[in-house]
Amino acid sequence: MILERKLAVVEKRYRKSQLEFERNAFLAVSSLYGIDILSDNVSQCRERLYDVFDRDYYTRLFKKRAKEKCRDAVRFVLGRNIVWGDALTLKTVGANPDHIVFSEWSPVKRSMIKRRDFTFHELVSRKSREGASLVSDLGEDVFIPVPVNEYPLVHFMELAHAQQ
Repeated sequence: MILERKLAVVEKRYRKSQLEFERNAFLAVSSLYGIDILSDNVSQCRERLYDVFDRDYYTRLFKKRAKEKCRDAVRFVLGRNIVWGDALTLKTVGANPDHIVFSEWSPVKRSMIKRRDFTFHELVSRKSREGASLVSDLGEDVFIPVPVNEYPLVHFMELAHAQQ
């Protein structure tokens, strides 16, 4: 599993510093994204990924020193990144279908996180790339997506409570 490989690297590098482990484990989890059309698959995926983070790594390493705020931040990110939706229509599933939105989690100043939301439609649509006026050093067109929401910087452990 990808998350296990990522967290194994985080453990190897940062197991002696709880804050460094928490910060880098959070970033490892925040780099995973998924869409599924079945709600039970989405729930099970979120639970499995959370269990790998918490049971297999975080609680095992830090036992009683493990922080609930870190766990909440990981749950929050998994709730945003693993989406109940239809990858063909690029919309969410349920009572009020809307564009699938993914969040980008960028580390800034060590423990601070900048969240920007993008619609999946914008990220994969050819139309959004047609007007690209930027050119790379290699002469290729460059696409820079426009976020639909931007949030203020927040400490990664405060993320779940600051950006509900």
